[in-house]
Amino acid sequence: MPREFLPFPDEPADRRAPEEPAQPRVLSVSELTGLVKDLIEGSFPAVWVAGEIADLSRPQSGHCYLTLKDAGAQLPAAIWRSTAGRLRFQLHDGLEVVCRGHLEVYAPRGRYQLIVEEIQPRGIGALELALRQLRDRLAREGLFDTARKRPLPPFPQRIAVVTSPTGAALRDFLEVLRRRWRGADVLVVPCRVQGEGAAEEIAAAVALVNRLSVTIDCLVVTRGGGSLEDLWAFNEEVVVRAICASRIPVVSGVGHEIDVTLSDLAADVRALTPSDAAARVVPAAEEIERQLQQFDERLTGAVRWRLVAARRRWETLAGHRALARPLAWVHDLARRVDELESRLLRSVRQCLRHARQAADALAGRLDSLSPLAVLGRGYSLTQCVRDGRIVRDAGELSIGEAIRTRFARGQAISRVERTEDGRPEGKDQGPMTKAQ
Repeated sequence: MPREFLPFPDEPADRRAPEEPAQPRVLSVSELTGLVKDLIEGSFPAVWVAGEIADLSRPQSGHCYLTLKDAGAQLPAAIWRSTAGRLRFQLHDGLEVVCRGHLEVYAPRGRYQLIVEEIQPRGIGALELALRQLRDRLAREGLFDTARKRPLPPFPQRIAVVTSPTGAALRDFLEVLRRRWRGADVLVVPCRVQGEGAAEEIAAAVALVNRLSVTIDCLVVTRGGGSLEDLWAFNEEVVVRAICASRIPVVSGVGHEIDVTLSDLAADVRALTPSDAAARVVPAAEEIERQLQQFDERLTGAVRWRLVAARRRWETLAGHRALARPLAWVHDLARRVDELESRLLRSVRQCLRHARQAADALAGRLDSLSPLAVLGRGYSLTQCVRDGRIVRDAGELSIGEAIRTRFARGQAISRVERTEDGRPEGKDQGPMTKAQ
């Protein structure tokens, strides 16, 4: 290291000794990191940073670690568990956010990072993003499907209303209900409809109504209008699941006409306002009276028309021949029976005559073929007495054998004394022989 020599003040310049320069201070890594930490954390106690989330991780500790990046740089960031637990929306890679926090130097790794104390989605509010994320997740589970919606009873006798007992929504609901229909009892289940813990109270009130021993025909969940934050209790998952689990048909009338909460999507019927909820739950008495009057008029007209038609038909039937001469039809049938009887007798006689002729013809044929007829012409039939077989050839007989000879009248038994073969050449005589 080069040295510079400076002359002493009381000596001539050419006789002064050179002065030794000061040695630089050598810092340890921890000391230097501490100085940088003090400098950065003191200079940036609060800062707003916009960027895109990348490399998001959520260990079991509950803290969130991520990287904020843009086109030219990256910034490590951390969200402690106490802050992450208050987030209403889900973080994910690629989400554009605006963060408020302070810079901190993490000495063990020698890097600085942003400790996030507040985070908002860029271009959309945190509540709006949380609402969209929860709506999409519950929709994938089928909680908003129209197939699970149930119809309301046409004439409810007992209605349960889950709302704040001091709010204007209850007064509007009861007023419209009183004007439209007086045949229903109203059971008010009080609960908070805004603020911390309101969602749990609403869900508990819905479950309580379903556990009542009395029969509830319809359940109404309602409150007046307000901002998204005011209506947020009706967007909580616990309320949506309580409505879906209700065995009683649910009507949701939350906010004004332009307000749509997740409770509206989960309920069986969505009403635009508390007053509209009352109009949807019960019919209008005037309308029912008008319909009944129309039905009465239509029924009276139908009965009168049926009477007129019946009278005309009776008059037509009264002039009919069957009523004017009731026995004529019987006489016609009797005459028809007589004709059929005559035809039947003629047919039977003819059939008997044909049958007799056929029987005579068959008898003649049988008589011509009968062996008795052959015997009557002078022939005889010879049989062996021993086995009854017919003798066709004299050679079949033996001397002394007993034979039976049948004639046209009677028979004779004899014994063979001698046999002769008197058969002409080329001819075979049968068992029938001409009696001499």
